[in-house]
Amino acid sequence: MTSTQETERHKVALVTGASSGIGLELARIFARHGYNLVLVARNQTKLNDLSKEVVGKNNVAVTVLAKDLAVTSAPSEIYEQLQRESMSVDALVNCAGFGTLGSFSGAGVSTQLSMIQVNVIALTQLTHLFLGEMLKRGRGKILNVASTAAFEPGPFMAVYYATKAYVLSFSEAIANEVRGTGVTVTTLCPGPTQTSFQDSAQMQKTRLFNSPPLKAMPAEAVAKVGYEGLMSGKTVVIPGAMNNLGVLGVKLMPRSWAANLVRGLHEPA
Repeated sequence: MTSTQETERHKVALVTGASSGIGLELARIFARHGYNLVLVARNQTKLNDLSKEVVGKNNVAVTVLAKDLAVTSAPSEIYEQLQRESMSVDALVNCAGFGTLGSFSGAGVSTQLSMIQVNVIALTQLTHLFLGEMLKRGRGKILNVASTAAFEPGPFMAVYYATKAYVLSFSEAIANEVRGTGVTVTTLCPGPTQTSFQDSAQMQKTRLFNSPPLKAMPAEAVAKVGYEGLMSGKTVVIPGAMNNLGVLGVKLMPRSWAANLVRGLHEPA
């Protein structure tokens, strides 16, 4: 690629978890801002539908990669395919993730390990693979999606909350390491959000998603705040006044109190 072509080319955003929820909305926002997209999720049909939508509305190119990040080889396969196509990633968005409601002892261990693979290991591997290239170029942005769950223990969602605590700690540390390099790392920590997450996690009837003060935010609004925080180089972004207030309150109370509070939110409304 010549220097002129490099100057004129669209930037590229790789978004995992792009078939629904926050990931889908982030993909739409990147496309509106002129980014070519690499869309990653398990559902080929939904990715194809999104591809047609954003190509129809924006002058961008889209690459669809139907990959299950619970498969250990998936991150390296994504990276190697883009390498073969000489495609550089300017913005990496690690949004793929899932959670389940229920006691740790009562849940199947394979589900818990798959959660760690998707929420932690795949995110870490993708960050490592693409961060090196960004540092060589002296520019790039990484958005890792955690949760307000990162700030507290989560009875009846123990592994999920622990994975999000990892994402926050890991991302804050890497953000510090790359300071001054032209690369930034941002962690998005949404609270309850209007996505399919609560359905797949079987949380529709819990107090967390049915208490008026904790009204779930639209995914589009969360994605907008996350994108703006990423572009401004913020380290941690918490969408919504109530979510920020809740995180502050948790930080001020004993951890045992926070665990009891979360346990109550996971009970039926």
